Amino acid sequence: MRIFKLELHWQILIALILSIFYGIMFPTKYSYDQESISYLRKKIQSTEVIAKIESHKNAEFNTLKGFQTDLKSFLTAEEYNDHQTIIRKASYTNPQVNAVSWMGDLFLRSLKMLIIPLILSSLISGITNIGTGKNLGRLGLKTIGYYVLTSLLAIVTGLFFVNLFKPGIGADLNFQEHVEGLVEKQRSFRDILIEIVPENIFQAFNESDMLSIIFFAVLFGFFITKLDLVNREVLKKAFNALFEVMMKITLFIIKFTPLGIFGIVAKVIADQDDLTSLMSRMGIYMATVILALGVHFFISIPLLVKLIGKANPLKHFRNMTTPLLTAFSTSSSGATLPLTIDAVESKSGVSNKISSFTLPLGATINMDGTALYECVAAIFIAQAYGQHLSIGQQAIIVATALLASIGAAAIPMAGLVMISVILAAVGLPLEGIGLVLAVDRILDMFRTATNVWSDSCGAVLIAKSEGEKLQV
Repeated sequence: MRIFKLELHWQILIALILSIFYGIMFPTKYSYDQESISYLRKKIQSTEVIAKIESHKNAEFNTLKGFQTDLKSFLTAEEYNDHQTIIRKASYTNPQVNAVSWMGDLFLRSLKMLIIPLILSSLISGITNIGTGKNLGRLGLKTIGYYVLTSLLAIVTGLFFVNLFKPGIGADLNFQEHVEGLVEKQRSFRDILIEIVPENIFQAFNESDMLSIIFFAVLFGFFITKLDLVNREVLKKAFNALFEVMMKITLFIIKFTPLGIFGIVAKVIADQDDLTSLMSRMGIYMATVILALGVHFFISIPLLVKLIGKANPLKHFRNMTTPLLTAFSTSSSGATLPLTIDAVESKSGVSNKISSFTLPLGATINMDGTALYECVAAIFIAQAYGQHLSIGQQAIIVATALLASIGAAAIPMAGLVMISVILAAVGLPLEGIGLVLAVDRILDMFRTATNVWSDSCGAVLIAKSEGEKLQV
């Protein structure tokens, strides 16, 4: 007897809707109460800063903006930059959301726990099943070719719509927010390529450096195929079994997806400042990004699947409902990877040989939605500052967005760092990133779903090109 009669994707959708209402009902507040001050005494060494906070004891703020403005009024610029993150954490007040947000934290931790062993076992298993180096090379060229093509299509789509609607003209520059640590986190494309080869693979595991892990797994899997028959079969069976175990654990964790999504989204909504005001100030920019993502999601990619892959994109979309809703809610294509592999294999019928190679690679380097978003954001910032970009400069933005998206998953603060790289390439002010920061988390949900959709369609298209019979 089934406890839940609803399909999982309907459970997730209901949880998503309920969590939005829950977050709106219980908005986050910030206050300097006794508990937060006691916590700060342990974390901040400066007695002067503590004394200043105590002088504002019991002050309460309904928005983060109001809280930050008050904090700046009595702290020096240096004190604010050094301590605002920890003070914000200590002053966070939302017991109703805290009562459910732990489910989201636990769900995300469970998915992240699976990522590295799943990528390692699936890639090695897939490569040993592919067989020869010639087959691996052919599959690799097809996969990279698809990723470059769809990323370029996405960026050009974003470029078209941002030039059509010009959302940055007349934007309120006073709406800007401060962004920390961008320069320190920037890496050149050359650095990204060099760091693909890990100095210490266990350190790469510890830091979740996906490009390095993928490089090691591909190398390891390829040289298994070069062993003698006995050892090759032993390792092949071992990694196939390991992958099967990881998928069993994944299927168990998937059952708790609705609860996890409720906890994640309720906190995201509750933490948003005045949504109505945000929409009125940033509505055209948000609409431009969402429309461009929608065209790429519902037109460009399905056309590739239909015309080149000769598959049914609508049927595949139905199969992908659960991972797409999860990607939208969690804003993490990496965390969604276990669900994506399960849906692509068990529902759309792609073989493990294809999915285990294309999907982990895609979750790391195929960032269609992110590349589109960065392109739109950079031109929006240029428009807001009244700087005209020539066709040559816009071409530089397209090329930089494409190259930066390859390393996005391995970079902390990936989206913001990518924008800073693009802005630097065309000589725009880095502080312009503060203009888009307020809506970044909301738009992140849309672009992550686009990333996952593109990855899954790539697996279908490549499987079809390899002559596989699919269920779509």
